[in-house]
Amino acid sequence: MSHAAPTNISPQPGFGDPRASSARRTRVLLVDDQAIVGESVRRMLGDDPAVELKHCLDPAAALATATAFQPTVILQDLVMPEIDGLLLVKFFRANPGTRDVPMIVLSSKEEPVVKAQAFALGANDYLVKLPDKLELVARVRYHSEAYQRLLERNEAYRRLTESERQLAQEVGQAARYVKSLLPAPLRGEVLADGKFVPSTQLGGDMFGYYWIDDDHLALYLLDVSGHGVGSSLLAVSASNTIAARSLPDTDFRDPAQVLTRLNDTFQMDRQDGKYFTIIYAVYHRTSRTLRYCNAAHPAGLLLDPAAGVTQLESGNPWIGMLPPGLPFEGGEVTVPPGARLLFYSDGVCEIERPDGTYWPSDEFVAFVAGLDRTADLPGLLYAEARRLRRAEILDDDFSILDIRF
Repeated sequence: MSHAAPTNISPQPGFGDPRASSARRTRVLLVDDQAIVGESVRRMLGDDPAVELKHCLDPAAALATATAFQPTVILQDLVMPEIDGLLLVKFFRANPGTRDVPMIVLSSKEEPVVKAQAFALGANDYLVKLPDKLELVARVRYHSEAYQRLLERNEAYRRLTESERQLAQEVGQAARYVKSLLPAPLRGEVLADGKFVPSTQLGGDMFGYYWIDDDHLALYLLDVSGHGVGSSLLAVSASNTIAARSLPDTDFRDPAQVLTRLNDTFQMDRQDGKYFTIIYAVYHRTSRTLRYCNAAHPAGLLLDPAAGVTQLESGNPWIGMLPPGLPFEGGEVTVPPGARLLFYSDGVCEIERPDGTYWPSDEFVAFVAGLDRTADLPGLLYAEARRLRRAEILDDDFSILDIRF
Protein backbone atom coordinates (compact mmCIF):
# COMPACT_ATOMS: atom_id res chain seq x y z
CA MET A 1 0.00 0.00 0.00
CA SER A 2 3.86 3.88 -0.50
CA HIS A 3 14.61 11.47 -0.36
CA ALA A 4 15.67 13.79 -2.10
CA ALA A 5 19.31 12.97 -2.50
CA PRO A 6 21.65 15.68 -1.24
CA THR A 7 23.50 17.82 -3.72
CA ASN A 8 26.82 16.13 -4.30
CA ILE A 9 30.25 17.16 -5.48
CA SER A 10 31.96 13.89 -6.25
CA PRO A 11 35.15 13.15 -4.35
CA GLN A 12 37.97 13.31 -6.86
CA PRO A 13 40.65 10.68 -7.38
CA GLY A 14 43.13 10.82 -4.55
CA PHE A 15 41.17 13.43 -2.61
CA GLY A 16 37.92 11.62 -1.76
CA ASP A 17 39.14 9.14 0.79
CA PRO A 18 37.45 10.03 4.09
CA ARG A 19 40.23 8.24 5.96
CA ALA A 20 42.46 11.19 5.14
CA SER A 21 40.08 13.52 6.98
CA SER A 22 38.85 11.24 9.75
CA ALA A 23 41.33 12.72 12.23
CA ARG A 24 40.51 16.27 11.12
CA ARG A 25 44.13 16.82 10.12
CA THR A 26 44.77 20.02 8.16
CA ARG A 27 47.10 19.55 5.21
CA VAL A 28 48.29 22.84 3.74
CA LEU A 29 50.05 23.05 0.38
CA LEU A 30 51.91 26.34 -0.10
CA VAL A 31 52.86 27.16 -3.69
CA ASP A 32 55.33 30.06 -3.61
CA ASP A 33 58.77 30.45 -5.18
CA GLN A 34 60.23 32.30 -2.17
CA ALA A 35 61.76 30.25 0.63
CA ILE A 36 61.34 33.10 3.11
CA VAL A 37 57.56 33.04 2.55
CA GLY A 38 57.54 29.31 3.21
CA GLU A 39 59.41 29.75 6.48
CA SER A 40 57.10 32.57 7.56
CA VAL A 41 53.99 30.47 6.90
CA ARG A 42 55.57 27.49 8.66
CA ARG A 43 56.11 29.60 11.79
CA MET A 44 52.55 30.94 11.71
CA LEU A 45 51.02 27.48 11.39
CA GLY A 46 53.60 25.55 13.38
CA ASP A 47 51.93 25.93 16.78
CA ASP A 48 49.10 23.60 15.76
CA PRO A 49 50.19 19.92 15.75
CA ALA A 50 47.14 19.07 13.62
CA VAL A 51 48.49 21.13 10.73
CA GLU A 52 50.90 19.63 8.20
CA LEU A 53 52.55 22.06 5.77
CA LYS A 54 54.08 21.21 2.40
CA HIS A 55 55.97 23.99 0.58
CA CYS A 56 56.26 23.71 -3.20
CA LEU A 57 58.89 26.18 -4.51
CA ASP A 58 58.47 25.21 -8.16
CA PRO A 59 55.03 26.18 -9.54
CA ALA A 60 55.52 23.81 -12.45
CA ALA A 61 55.48 20.93 -9.97
CA ALA A 62 52.44 22.18 -8.05
CA LEU A 63 49.89 19.81 -9.57
CA ALA A 64 52.09 16.74 -9.11
CA THR A 65 52.88 17.80 -5.53
CA ALA A 66 49.19 18.24 -4.78
CA THR A 67 48.39 14.79 -6.14
CA ALA A 68 50.97 13.20 -3.86
CA PHE A 69 50.28 15.36 -0.78
CA GLN A 70 46.45 15.47 -0.89
CA PRO A 71 46.02 18.91 0.72
CA THR A 72 42.86 20.08 2.44
CA VAL A 73 43.66 23.68 1.54
CA ILE A 74 46.02 25.31 -0.99
CA LEU A 75 47.86 28.62 -0.43
CA GLN A 76 49.12 29.96 -3.73
CA ASP A 77 51.07 33.04 -4.69
CA LEU A 78 49.85 34.98 -7.72
CA VAL A 79 53.25 36.33 -8.80
CA MET A 80 55.79 33.65 -9.66
CA PRO A 81 58.42 33.19 -12.39
CA GLU A 82 57.65 31.16 -15.51
CA ILE A 83 53.94 30.79 -14.78
CA ASP A 84 51.12 33.23 -14.19
CA GLY A 85 49.44 32.66 -10.83
CA LEU A 86 45.94 33.12 -12.23
CA LEU A 87 46.71 30.52 -14.89
CA LEU A 88 47.80 28.10 -12.15
CA VAL A 89 44.49 28.70 -10.35
CA LYS A 90 42.76 27.73 -13.57
CA PHE A 91 44.91 24.60 -13.85
CA PHE A 92 44.07 23.56 -10.27
CA ARG A 93 40.36 23.96 -10.97
CA ALA A 94 40.53 22.08 -14.27
CA ASN A 95 42.39 19.17 -12.70
CA PRO A 96 39.93 16.51 -11.37
CA GLY A 97 42.19 15.82 -8.40
CA THR A 98 42.21 19.42 -7.11
CA ARG A 99 38.92 20.72 -8.48
CA ASP A 100 37.22 20.99 -5.08
CA VAL A 101 40.20 21.70 -2.79
CA PRO A 102 39.83 25.19 -1.23
CA MET A 103 42.31 27.74 -2.63
CA ILE A 104 43.54 30.87 -0.88
CA VAL A 105 45.48 33.09 -3.27
CA LEU A 106 48.26 35.32 -1.94
CA SER A 107 49.07 38.68 -3.48
CA SER A 108 51.51 41.42 -2.61
CA LYS A 109 48.78 44.06 -2.69
CA GLU A 110 45.03 44.59 -2.71
CA GLU A 111 43.99 44.74 -6.37
CA PRO A 112 40.21 44.60 -7.00
CA VAL A 113 40.61 43.58 -10.66
CA VAL A 114 43.05 40.77 -9.86
CA LYS A 115 40.91 39.69 -6.93
CA ALA A 116 37.83 39.52 -9.15
CA GLN A 117 39.75 37.48 -11.74
CA ALA A 118 40.96 35.05 -9.08
CA PHE A 119 37.44 34.49 -7.74
CA ALA A 120 36.09 34.08 -11.26
CA LEU A 121 38.63 31.33 -11.90
CA GLY A 122 37.64 29.45 -8.73
CA ALA A 123 39.68 30.84 -5.83
CA ASN A 124 37.91 30.61 -2.46
CA ASP A 125 39.74 33.41 -0.68
CA TYR A 126 42.24 36.23 -1.20
CA LEU A 127 44.92 37.43 1.21
CA VAL A 128 47.55 40.16 0.97
CA LYS A 129 50.76 38.54 2.04
CA LEU A 130 51.86 38.16 4.55
CA PRO A 131 48.71 38.41 6.68
CA ASP A 132 48.48 38.45 10.45
CA LYS A 133 49.03 35.05 12.02
CA LEU A 134 45.56 34.92 13.63
CA GLU A 135 43.88 35.74 10.33
CA LEU A 136 45.87 33.17 8.36
CA VAL A 137 45.24 30.41 10.91
CA ALA A 138 41.53 31.21 11.07
CA ARG A 139 41.09 31.17 7.31
CA VAL A 140 43.12 28.00 6.82
CA ARG A 141 41.12 26.22 9.50
CA TYR A 142 37.81 27.43 8.12
CA HIS A 143 38.47 26.31 4.55
CA SER A 144 40.13 23.05 5.56
CA GLU A 145 37.28 22.02 7.88
CA ALA A 146 34.67 22.91 5.27
CA TYR A 147 36.48 20.75 2.72
CA GLN A 148 36.76 17.82 5.11
CA ARG A 149 33.06 18.06 5.88
CA LEU A 150 32.45 18.02 2.15
CA LEU A 151 34.47 14.80 1.84
CA GLU A 152 32.50 13.24 4.68
CA ARG A 153 29.18 14.24 3.12
CA ASN A 154 30.31 12.83 -0.20
CA GLU A 155 31.29 9.56 1.42
CA ALA A 156 27.96 9.39 3.23
CA TYR A 157 26.20 10.10 -0.05
CA ARG A 158 28.25 7.41 -1.79
CA ARG A 159 27.26 4.89 0.87
CA LEU A 160 23.63 5.97 0.63
CA THR A 161 23.71 5.61 -3.14
CA GLU A 162 25.23 2.15 -2.83
CA SER A 163 22.65 1.18 -0.22
CA GLU A 164 19.84 2.41 -2.48
CA ARG A 165 21.35 0.49 -5.38
CA GLN A 166 21.45 -2.69 -3.33
CA LEU A 167 17.90 -2.08 -2.10
CA ALA A 168 16.68 -1.53 -5.65
CA GLN A 169 18.39 -4.76 -6.65
CA GLU A 170 16.70 -6.63 -3.80
CA VAL A 171 13.33 -5.11 -4.66
CA GLY A 172 13.81 -6.09 -8.30
CA GLN A 173 14.59 -9.66 -7.29
CA ALA A 174 11.55 -9.72 -5.00
CA ALA A 175 9.33 -8.37 -7.80
CA ARG A 176 10.55 -11.11 -10.14
CA TYR A 177 9.91 -13.69 -7.41
CA VAL A 178 6.35 -12.42 -6.87
CA LYS A 179 5.70 -12.52 -10.60
CA SER A 180 6.96 -16.10 -10.77
CA LEU A 181 4.34 -17.11 -8.19
CA LEU A 182 1.37 -15.60 -9.99
CA PRO A 183 -0.94 -18.17 -11.57
CA ALA A 184 -1.05 -18.94 -15.26
CA PRO A 185 -4.16 -17.78 -17.15
CA LEU A 186 -7.20 -19.95 -16.47
CA ARG A 187 -9.06 -21.24 -19.51
CA GLY A 188 -12.30 -23.13 -19.88
CA GLU A 189 -15.82 -22.32 -18.76
CA VAL A 190 -14.39 -19.49 -16.64
CA LEU A 191 -11.52 -17.36 -17.95
CA ALA A 192 -9.19 -15.76 -15.42
CA ASP A 193 -6.04 -13.72 -15.84
CA GLY A 194 -4.20 -11.01 -13.94
CA LYS A 195 -1.94 -8.02 -14.43
CA PHE A 196 0.82 -7.13 -11.95
CA VAL A 197 3.09 -4.11 -12.44
CA PRO A 198 5.31 -3.45 -9.40
CA SER A 199 6.17 0.05 -8.28
CA THR A 200 9.79 1.08 -7.70
CA GLN A 201 9.41 0.38 -3.98
CA LEU A 202 7.33 -2.81 -4.44
CA GLY A 203 4.10 -3.00 -2.49
CA GLY A 204 2.62 -6.11 -0.94
CA ASP A 205 0.20 -7.19 -3.68
CA MET A 206 -0.62 -10.80 -4.49
CA PHE A 207 -3.49 -12.58 -6.21
CA GLY A 208 -4.51 -16.07 -7.22
CA TYR A 209 -7.29 -18.43 -8.30
CA TYR A 210 -7.78 -22.20 -8.23
CA TRP A 211 -10.53 -24.80 -8.41
CA ILE A 212 -11.34 -26.10 -4.93
CA ASP A 213 -13.30 -28.91 -6.54
CA ASP A 214 -15.12 -29.42 -9.83
CA ASP A 215 -17.83 -26.97 -8.85
CA HIS A 216 -16.11 -24.24 -6.79
CA LEU A 217 -13.57 -21.71 -8.04
CA ALA A 218 -11.68 -19.62 -5.45
CA LEU A 219 -10.50 -16.11 -6.37
CA TYR A 220 -8.58 -13.64 -4.22
CA LEU A 221 -6.44 -10.52 -4.25
CA LEU A 222 -4.63 -9.12 -1.21
CA ASP A 223 -2.50 -6.07 -0.41
CA VAL A 224 -0.11 -5.87 2.57
CA SER A 225 0.54 -2.54 4.28
CA GLY A 226 3.79 -0.73 3.56
CA HIS A 227 6.31 -1.23 0.81
CA GLY A 228 9.43 -3.27 0.25
CA VAL A 229 10.60 -6.84 0.53
CA GLY A 230 9.02 -7.38 3.98
CA SER A 231 5.53 -6.53 2.71
CA SER A 232 5.99 -8.77 -0.31
CA LEU A 233 7.14 -11.71 1.80
CA LEU A 234 4.05 -11.43 3.99
CA ALA A 235 1.88 -11.26 0.86
CA VAL A 236 3.53 -14.41 -0.49
CA SER A 237 3.08 -16.16 2.86
CA ALA A 238 -0.62 -15.30 3.05
CA SER A 239 -1.16 -16.28 -0.58
CA ASN A 240 0.58 -19.61 -0.08
CA THR A 241 -1.59 -20.27 2.95
CA ILE A 242 -4.72 -19.71 0.85
CA ALA A 243 -3.51 -21.63 -2.21
CA ALA A 244 -2.38 -24.61 -0.10
CA ARG A 245 -5.58 -24.47 1.97
CA SER A 246 -3.45 -24.81 5.07
CA LEU A 247 -5.74 -23.02 7.53
CA PRO A 248 -6.99 -25.61 10.03
CA ASP A 249 -10.71 -26.32 10.40
CA THR A 250 -11.58 -24.08 7.46
CA ASP A 251 -14.07 -24.60 4.67
CA PHE A 252 -12.42 -22.75 1.79
CA ARG A 253 -15.79 -22.57 0.03
CA ASP A 254 -16.88 -20.14 2.76
CA PRO A 255 -15.14 -16.76 2.20
CA ALA A 256 -16.16 -15.30 5.58
CA GLN A 257 -14.70 -18.30 7.37
CA VAL A 258 -11.47 -18.06 5.35
CA LEU A 259 -10.95 -14.41 6.31
CA THR A 260 -11.79 -15.12 9.95
CA ARG A 261 -9.09 -17.79 10.04
CA LEU A 262 -6.62 -15.55 8.20
CA ASN A 263 -7.16 -12.87 10.84
CA ASP A 264 -6.52 -15.46 13.57
CA THR A 265 -3.30 -16.59 11.87
CA PHE A 266 -1.81 -13.29 10.72
CA GLN A 267 -2.16 -11.07 13.78
CA MET A 268 -0.25 -7.84 13.13
CA ASP A 269 1.66 -8.02 16.44
CA ARG A 270 3.27 -11.21 15.09
CA GLN A 271 3.93 -9.68 11.64
CA ASP A 272 6.12 -6.70 12.58
CA GLY A 273 3.05 -4.48 12.74
CA LYS A 274 1.94 -5.32 9.20
CA TYR A 275 -1.64 -6.07 8.21
CA PHE A 276 -3.37 -6.59 4.89
CA THR A 277 -6.58 -6.08 2.98
CA ILE A 278 -8.10 -8.87 0.93
CA ILE A 279 -11.11 -9.76 -1.15
CA TYR A 280 -11.77 -13.50 -1.37
CA ALA A 281 -14.61 -15.03 -3.37
CA VAL A 282 -15.85 -18.48 -4.38
CA TYR A 283 -17.83 -19.03 -7.56
CA HIS A 284 -20.28 -21.94 -7.50
CA ARG A 285 -20.53 -23.06 -11.10
CA THR A 286 -23.80 -24.98 -10.82
CA SER A 287 -25.85 -22.22 -9.19
CA ARG A 288 -23.86 -19.34 -10.72
CA THR A 289 -23.55 -17.71 -7.31
CA LEU A 290 -20.54 -15.83 -6.06
CA ARG A 291 -19.95 -15.75 -2.32
CA TYR A 292 -17.42 -13.15 -1.23
CA CYS A 293 -15.85 -11.49 1.79
CA ASN A 294 -14.05 -8.17 1.71
CA ALA A 295 -11.62 -7.11 4.46
CA ALA A 296 -11.16 -3.33 3.98
CA HIS A 297 -10.17 -3.93 0.35
CA PRO A 298 -11.31 -1.88 -2.66
CA ALA A 299 -14.70 -3.18 -3.74
CA GLY A 300 -14.69 -5.82 -6.43
CA LEU A 301 -16.72 -4.91 -9.51
CA LEU A 302 -19.14 -7.37 -11.08
CA LEU A 303 -19.91 -6.12 -14.59
CA ASP A 304 -23.35 -7.33 -15.69
CA PRO A 305 -24.00 -6.92 -19.43
CA ALA A 306 -27.59 -5.91 -18.67
CA ALA A 307 -27.73 -4.50 -15.13
CA GLY A 308 -24.51 -2.53 -15.00
CA VAL A 309 -21.96 -2.59 -12.17
CA THR A 310 -22.36 -4.25 -8.76
CA GLN A 311 -19.78 -3.36 -6.11
CA LEU A 312 -18.73 -6.19 -3.78
CA GLU A 313 -18.22 -4.47 -0.45
CA SER A 314 -18.44 -5.45 3.20
CA GLY A 315 -17.73 -3.73 6.48
CA ASN A 316 -14.88 -5.90 7.71
CA PRO A 317 -11.60 -4.44 9.01
CA TRP A 318 -8.05 -5.25 7.90
CA ILE A 319 -6.69 -8.75 8.40
CA GLY A 320 -4.61 -8.83 11.57
CA MET A 321 -6.23 -5.92 13.39
CA LEU A 322 -9.18 -7.65 15.05
CA PRO A 323 -8.59 -9.92 18.06
CA PRO A 324 -8.59 -13.63 17.14
CA GLY A 325 -11.94 -15.37 17.09
CA LEU A 326 -14.11 -12.46 15.94
CA PRO A 327 -16.09 -13.43 12.84
CA PHE A 328 -16.01 -11.72 9.45
CA GLU A 329 -19.15 -11.21 7.40
CA GLY A 330 -19.59 -11.87 3.70
CA GLY A 331 -22.07 -11.43 0.89
CA GLU A 332 -23.46 -13.24 -2.13
CA VAL A 333 -24.46 -12.26 -5.69
CA THR A 334 -25.70 -14.08 -8.75
CA VAL A 335 -23.41 -14.08 -11.77
CA PRO A 336 -25.29 -13.71 -15.07
CA PRO A 337 -23.93 -15.25 -18.28
CA GLY A 338 -21.38 -13.01 -19.97
CA ALA A 339 -20.52 -11.19 -16.74
CA ARG A 340 -17.03 -9.99 -15.90
CA LEU A 341 -15.44 -9.61 -12.45
CA LEU A 342 -12.58 -7.31 -11.49
CA PHE A 343 -10.59 -7.53 -8.27
CA TYR A 344 -7.87 -4.88 -7.90
CA SER A 345 -5.52 -3.24 -5.40
CA ASP A 346 -5.66 0.39 -4.32
CA GLY A 347 -2.76 1.05 -6.70
CA VAL A 348 -5.31 0.71 -9.52
CA CYS A 349 -7.94 3.15 -8.25
CA GLU A 350 -6.24 5.47 -5.74
CA ILE A 351 -4.23 7.51 -8.24
CA GLU A 352 -2.74 10.81 -7.11
CA ARG A 353 -2.87 13.41 -9.86
CA PRO A 354 -0.13 16.04 -10.30
CA ASP A 355 -2.27 18.67 -8.54
CA GLY A 356 -2.36 16.53 -5.36
CA THR A 357 -5.96 15.36 -5.75
CA TYR A 358 -6.96 11.71 -6.08
CA TRP A 359 -9.10 9.95 -8.65
CA PRO A 360 -12.53 9.88 -6.93
CA SER A 361 -13.93 6.38 -6.42
CA ASP A 362 -17.22 7.22 -8.14
CA GLU A 363 -15.31 8.47 -11.19
CA PHE A 364 -13.24 5.29 -11.18
CA VAL A 365 -16.37 3.10 -11.13
CA ALA A 366 -17.99 5.22 -13.85
CA PHE A 367 -14.84 4.91 -15.97
CA VAL A 368 -14.90 1.11 -15.68
CA ALA A 369 -18.65 1.01 -16.38
CA GLY A 370 -18.11 2.96 -19.58
CA LEU A 371 -15.47 0.63 -21.02
CA ASP A 372 -16.12 -1.87 -23.76
CA ARG A 373 -16.77 -5.14 -21.90
CA THR A 374 -14.94 -7.10 -24.57
CA ALA A 375 -11.79 -4.98 -24.36
CA ASP A 376 -8.56 -5.48 -22.39
CA LEU A 377 -9.85 -3.87 -19.19
CA PRO A 378 -6.61 -4.26 -17.15
CA GLY A 379 -4.63 -2.70 -19.99
CA LEU A 380 -7.07 0.21 -20.36
CA LEU A 381 -7.06 0.85 -16.61
CA TYR A 382 -3.26 0.81 -16.51
CA ALA A 383 -3.08 3.30 -19.36
CA GLU A 384 -5.61 5.58 -17.64
CA ALA A 385 -3.76 5.39 -14.31
CA ARG A 386 -0.51 6.46 -15.97
CA ARG A 387 -2.31 9.22 -17.83
CA LEU A 388 -3.82 10.57 -14.61
CA ARG A 389 -0.53 10.29 -12.71
CA ARG A 390 1.43 11.61 -15.71
CA ALA A 391 4.12 9.04 -15.03
CA GLU A 392 5.25 5.76 -16.53
CA ILE A 393 5.85 4.17 -13.12
CA LEU A 394 3.09 4.40 -10.52
CA ASP A 395 3.53 5.09 -6.80
CA ASP A 396 2.05 1.74 -5.77
CA ASP A 397 1.82 -1.73 -7.22
CA PHE A 398 -0.78 -2.08 -9.96
CA SER A 399 -2.55 -5.45 -9.51
CA ILE A 400 -5.78 -6.50 -11.11
CA LEU A 401 -7.59 -9.84 -11.46
CA ASP A 402 -9.89 -10.19 -14.48
CA ILE A 403 -12.47 -13.02 -14.53
CA ARG A 404 -14.87 -13.67 -17.38
CA PHE A 405 -17.86 -15.95 -16.95
